[in-house]
Amino acid sequence: MRVGILGSLRVAGKEIGGARVRALLVRLALDPGRVVSADRLIDDLWPDDPPAHPMAALQSLVSRARREAPGLISSHPAGYALDVPPGEVDAWAFERLVRDGDVRRALELWRGTSLSDAAGLPFASGPAARLEELRLTALANRIAADLARPSDQGVTGLVAELEGLVAAHPVREPFHALLMRALSAKGRRAEALTVFERIKTALVEELGVDPGPELRQAHLEALREAEPRSNVPAPVTSFVGRSQDISRLGRLLGLARLVTLVGPGGAGKTRLAIEMAAALDVPDGVWLVELASAASVRATVEGVLKATDLVTALRGTEPLIVLDNCEHVVEEAARVARWLLSEVAGLRILATSREPLDIPGESLHQVLPLPEGPATELLRDRAAAARPDLTMDGEQAARICRELDGIPLAIELAAARLRTMPVSVLVEQLGDRLAFRGGRTSEPRHRTLRAVIDWSWNLLSERERELLRGLTVFSGGATYEAVSQVCGGAPDLLSSLVDKSLIAVSGDRYTMLETIRQYAAADLPELRQAHARYYTELAERADPHLRTGEQLTWLAVLDAEQGNLDAALRHSDDPLRVILPRLWPWIMRGRQREVGEQAAAVLARVGAVAPPGRELAHGLCQVVTGAGISRAVYESDHPAALNSWALGGVTEPPDDVVELTERGVARLRTHPDRWTRSAALLIAGLVRFEYGPVAGAEDLLEPALAGFRKTGDRWGQWAALYWLSLVAENRGDFAAAVALGEEPERLAAELSGLETPLGPMTFLLRLGQLKARAGDHTGAAEVLERAWAAAVRSQDQGIVARVMHARAELARRTGDPGAAERLLKAALALDAEVSTQCRAFMHVELARVSPEPAGPLRRALELMIDCSDRTARATVLEGVAWHLDPLPAAELLGAARALRGIGESADPFVKDLGARCAGTLGTNGYQAALETGASMPNPERYALSPLSSP
Repeated sequence: MRVGILGSLRVAGKEIGGARVRALLVRLALDPGRVVSADRLIDDLWPDDPPAHPMAALQSLVSRARREAPGLISSHPAGYALDVPPGEVDAWAFERLVRDGDVRRALELWRGTSLSDAAGLPFASGPAARLEELRLTALANRIAADLARPSDQGVTGLVAELEGLVAAHPVREPFHALLMRALSAKGRRAEALTVFERIKTALVEELGVDPGPELRQAHLEALREAEPRSNVPAPVTSFVGRSQDISRLGRLLGLARLVTLVGPGGAGKTRLAIEMAAALDVPDGVWLVELASAASVRATVEGVLKATDLVTALRGTEPLIVLDNCEHVVEEAARVARWLLSEVAGLRILATSREPLDIPGESLHQVLPLPEGPATELLRDRAAAARPDLTMDGEQAARICRELDGIPLAIELAAARLRTMPVSVLVEQLGDRLAFRGGRTSEPRHRTLRAVIDWSWNLLSERERELLRGLTVFSGGATYEAVSQVCGGAPDLLSSLVDKSLIAVSGDRYTMLETIRQYAAADLPELRQAHARYYTELAERADPHLRTGEQLTWLAVLDAEQGNLDAALRHSDDPLRVILPRLWPWIMRGRQREVGEQAAAVLARVGAVAPPGRELAHGLCQVVTGAGISRAVYESDHPAALNSWALGGVTEPPDDVVELTERGVARLRTHPDRWTRSAALLIAGLVRFEYGPVAGAEDLLEPALAGFRKTGDRWGQWAALYWLSLVAENRGDFAAAVALGEEPERLAAELSGLETPLGPMTFLLRLGQLKARAGDHTGAAEVLERAWAAAVRSQDQGIVARVMHARAELARRTGDPGAAERLLKAALALDAEVSTQCRAFMHVELARVSPEPAGPLRRALELMIDCSDRTARATVLEGVAWHLDPLPAAELLGAARALRGIGESADPFVKDLGARCAGTLGTNGYQAALETGASMPNPERYALSPLSSP
């Protein structure tokens, strides 16, 4: 500082001579850079005894000052000025630093009594008092900051400093309050209370006032010093599965002053709040206020904090209050929380409730049931505590947790039961979960799951209860439109049930935990039928869109509503109407097992005779269950009717299937719907290929594909490409078959993923086989690895066997016949449902790697004798021919050609075998043998003869 007046006057670090000169410079320093009039200076410097010639005396004094401090004083017609910026005068710098909160630097400027060289002059008394007040305030702020980061030695020094300050300023409240806090920090609570009594008496006697808020707060803190800073209970069990919740809550509490944990009963809101509170560093304390049995929220908070004036007790502190179980007193809890938060700036509140407090500034955190992983971890932990010797496999644990909706309380109650029963018995009792009981110390409302939901149920209005009962008819959630149509639920009622954590919103759907459904379920026959009608109409509305470019959107709708559609099928008074629009989506997705089970269940309900008007649906159910095709089905243009037997519904097609199909195609060639015309061509093409002359199948399949592309139907495109790839494979053109097989990958994946056992799953399996036969062994291995993983996940032994067969063929082609033999024997040993053709192919493949091929070959031929699948028979005959002498081998090749409806095959295997036969028989002999074989009525029986010879 160029000029210092916070102590004796110093200019540029030097002392200035002459008392009157120093007073002049002090006066000018109070207004640095500003002109002080000559009259003002004369009055300030000679207040009581002005000189005989005041102006001359002032000029003389200025001259002396300029000699003592050259360049410091400038003249003006009206007076004089200290020619320095304000920042170069320490008093001005001091005030700025205090104002900016930098009290430590400000206090470093203080060297003694301010304006001491002007002491006794009236002009200095006011500024000196103001500067002294600022110094004392800065000093108090500095000491308060030091107390906030105390060390034992530092607090000792502060106590000594404060004792000196309170002695010097006996009625200055801030120093007394700070001394009380410092003494409390040293554990000298009694002395702190004595300080309060002393200042209280002094204030009353000398000033006639009571202690102010700062002193009262320090007094309250001293009184509480012996009390714990938190009443949060210590946990007695491990805390499992909520790490993400803890992380998010930590962030929320750093941003919001009110965070409410909401969720269904038993989800673990209280435990999560306690764990969160215990993890926080809150110097001013964490207070758990349990409201479950509270009649008054405010009175309960006052009781916990031991204060009747909550605002006074909390103001100036930064505590965390946990308001637990607010739902039954939610109105008052909201009022008290809002009041305290608005009055106490440093307060944070963490609330738990089954519904929000719904006040400004509230941030919500949903406490959801545990995911499967953490849920099973919790079950295992609690089960081990109940019975240390218990063993429980992962699937059992996962099933229990799924059945219990992942609700932590339900899991803990179930684990407690394992103390007295095997896991298998507990699994059987999961349907009675509402009766599971807790331990002796459990709160009554947590003693059973029923009691947990009773707590919420009792807080509902009658209209809310009626709607909650109605929602139990839905399965897997419902849209607002569905709820409105079936139950008539108004938006405000639904919102109330969501707020009270009895239902939830997920996307555009309202969902309900199974535990709550079980509690609220009632016999509601009228609602059941309304539910069945709504979802029947939804399936019927979706049906035409499933054969257009919109099919993915509508399949997604049906997937979301599968639980409701299944429930509608179970409960409807007209199940045949419900099942009819569902058949085609099942067929599209390759869900033959599901459609078979549902069709059988419907037939068991309606009987063997079709009700009037339901002949088509009844006939289709019979087709799916293998009872044959009725006239109603044959004459229908319904998609399921067109595709029923061809897609696995009938195990044995009729003898005149080709003729029937050709007539059906002729009938539908002029159908007004492009999709129907395309589907008819598709069916005719695959029937011709599978059961007819084979030749000409492409002429039907290619226009079918073009038609499906125009309609946008992915399933039709996939199916047409699949069968066209079979046609190419039949010619032995494996490269073309691979190209056709790869094209529908995106279509198959969009429809239902590539892992559907029947349908798109076939894409992976066939593509792997085709790549192997085309010589792309690396590509085949990659595709079959995916197929194998999908087959294992599907747990379908038939699919597993088929993939094992494909991998065995690849192993043989890559030079590992031993691995191929092991895979084939394992596949044949499986108790798997595979087609006759597939089993025959496995035996043919086994013969190629077996040291004794005759047995597998005989079995393959026996399986094919009565098979109507011409290309499958041809494949088996070609495989058998490889093991025979040239003449019977050539004859079987001729029979295979006739069955395939082609001339010479492009298959390298068949071409090599033909060349070998021609080399022995000669060209004419080979051709004669081919012609003989082509006219054979029963080539399989013929082939059995040489295999039976010793």
